[in-house]
Amino acid sequence: MPTIKRKPEWLRIKKREGQNMGYVNDLLKKFSLNTVCEAANCPNRVECYSKKTATFMILGKECSRNCRFCNVTHKKLEPLDPKEPENVAKATVDLGLKHVVITSVTRDDLPDGGASHFAETIKAIRRIKKDIIIEVLIPDLLGDIDALKIVVDAKPEILNHNIETVPRLYPDVRPMAIYQRSLDVLKNVKVLDPTVLTKSGIMVGLGEKEDEVIEVFKDLRQVDCDFLTVGQYLQPSEKHYQLKEYVTPETFEMYKEEATKLGFKFVASSPLVRSSYKAADMFASK
Repeated sequence: MPTIKRKPEWLRIKKREGQNMGYVNDLLKKFSLNTVCEAANCPNRVECYSKKTATFMILGKECSRNCRFCNVTHKKLEPLDPKEPENVAKATVDLGLKHVVITSVTRDDLPDGGASHFAETIKAIRRIKKDIIIEVLIPDLLGDIDALKIVVDAKPEILNHNIETVPRLYPDVRPMAIYQRSLDVLKNVKVLDPTVLTKSGIMVGLGEKEDEVIEVFKDLRQVDCDFLTVGQYLQPSEKHYQLKEYVTPETFEMYKEEATKLGFKFVASSPLVRSSYKAADMFASK
């Protein structure tokens, strides 16, 4: 089995204990909440927790899909916690967040893919504090526009759905996803409510070619996607999809320049960028 490639200098993070790590961890435990920060082993976890921010992951800890890049597990699916929307709202306020990001595992087993749970979480936050900027990072909901409408009607400021990789690599990287379906999610958000800002992200280093990445940028702009993130794929373990290369900071800068020319409102492109990294800065730039 191939070993994981050694990280270059630009990807090495000095380990440190953030000053608010304990506070955030205790708060998550108090409200029985999950974060994608932990589930996906995000490299920015310490920095974000130090700033008292986290990306909440709803609908349980287990995913119904088997994407080969992802560190989230897909064991026995759990029943939904009816208290979760209210607990996310309370934790959001306790952390003093002005911009909250809510994502989830994929739950193809649920009739609406978890859309109602997303909507209830948005509404719970609004009941406690109306002026918080809410960003949701949703699965594709199997392309169900009625389910998507449930989320859009709850009026998040930003709806994010990640394209993840180039179409050619979908069968190997995202075998249960469909490239066009993901594009249609973003397109249909604008059909349902043009005032909702849309966002997507792509990982690089999986064997894609530069021209393929730029074609994805063009496809995203064709569906009027507003914000874009580009980050380095980091292989979670030897069992996951094999990392093909570490993309240089210079290439990330080139991707940023090309995406900006295409008309994205904001582009975050660097090795450690993740979907929700510095999300508030992106919204403020609009």
